[in-house]
Amino acid sequence: MAQVLEFKLPDLGEGLTEAEIVRWLVEVGDVVAVDQPVVEVETAKAMVEVPCPYGGVVTARYGEEGTELPVGAPLLTVAVGSVEPVAGRDDSGGSTGGGAAESGTSGNVLVGYGTGAPVARRRRVRPTPVSAESSVPATGIKASARADAETFMAAGPTPAAAVASAPTSGVVEPQGPVAVISPLVRKLARQHGLDLRQIVGTGRDGLILRTDVESAVRAADEESAAGAEPVTAPKAEPSVERIPLRGVRGAVADKLSRSRREIPDATCWVDADATELMAARAAMNAAGGSAAGPKVSVLALLARICTAALARFPELNSTVDADAREIVRLAGVHLGFAAQTERGLVVPVVRDAHTRNAESIGAEIARLTGAARDGKLTPAQLTGGTFTLNNYGVFGVDGSTPIVNHPEAAMLGVGRIMPKPWVHEGELAVRQVVQLSLTFDHRVCDGGTAGGFLRYVADCVEQPAVLLRTL
Repeated sequence: MAQVLEFKLPDLGEGLTEAEIVRWLVEVGDVVAVDQPVVEVETAKAMVEVPCPYGGVVTARYGEEGTELPVGAPLLTVAVGSVEPVAGRDDSGGSTGGGAAESGTSGNVLVGYGTGAPVARRRRVRPTPVSAESSVPATGIKASARADAETFMAAGPTPAAAVASAPTSGVVEPQGPVAVISPLVRKLARQHGLDLRQIVGTGRDGLILRTDVESAVRAADEESAAGAEPVTAPKAEPSVERIPLRGVRGAVADKLSRSRREIPDATCWVDADATELMAARAAMNAAGGSAAGPKVSVLALLARICTAALARFPELNSTVDADAREIVRLAGVHLGFAAQTERGLVVPVVRDAHTRNAESIGAEIARLTGAARDGKLTPAQLTGGTFTLNNYGVFGVDGSTPIVNHPEAAMLGVGRIMPKPWVHEGELAVRQVVQLSLTFDHRVCDGGTAGGFLRYVADCVEQPAVLLRTL
């Protein structure tokens, strides 16, 4: 006997409360294995493939691609094949024991994302009588589910109604009424401006089939040809485009707005002669040879300079506990760096950057940047930063006043490095010049500390040998 289990959007961790469906990896009627990825979702922090803890036939999906669902909302239902009774369950429907393995499911949905075992308590329902005409063998569940995928049904008692032609009995795990609406039917009706509530279904129990919608479309076309006013969908204002603030863009908007509301920030900046830094980088990469691994980047050198500067000015590696009215100085440096991707701006974090040399920091930056461009960063790789390095010079601009990455206390901005006239050793010369800017939370320090930090960074850029004193 089969049972229909409902799989809900799991808790993806890091305080996330919703996710957007990016791509379905299975169709209604597909057979899925335990822990097989079934949908790709985008949270405010990363793209995640969600595996299903049940093995069986997909009987219904909830939400089209682009739909945003809250944590705990139904994702899909799965018709699980014949299973043994759950151990420890009494006739009253209570549960005294048993485990996930006994019900044909896995214990986890997303390893490391705060998921747990499936709910142990389920209500027992009577088997639904099925006529000989509509019954199908167990091996025909998949074909039956595909046929029923073309139907539309109003709110019903359980998701099992989406596969009424498949014999079901035993344990069902619905959580209140759900509307099982076929995406195919909805899309077809929407394309032709039809209201499904005005269509009489010819399927069993009044289910609206695709043929019903097609018939309604033909009827509307005939009325239009006869001079009747055609039924059309409302048209959006052509001169206005509304873009929802959700996903990565929404998360960035929320965080920047909170930073502006809560942090009294200030910015100072300085021009620095980066000629010697560029020469030092070229010498380091030349000395390493072709077999020494990836080249050391300018960003990696600046990151290493930042960790040295934060050791001298720990006030800027802190956060403010407003409720306790305390400044919390942090022991380690988890260095975030801004990375622009097709999905928007993200800030991956190099963990324990204060323990790494320039080569190690550079390798980690390269690894995280690749993951960011592929949309494979995990929430853990995007949180927990204590200081941010923002290289806006890659956009061809010289300066900026960045917004502090809440709840951090400071951010160093780096403009483009370009040839400019510069007085060097008393004479005018063409040098490689860069503008450095520091935006900081004025609650954690005064201008003297911020200026000292920025001056030390500029000194290391102009004379990399200064850094050797702190290595």
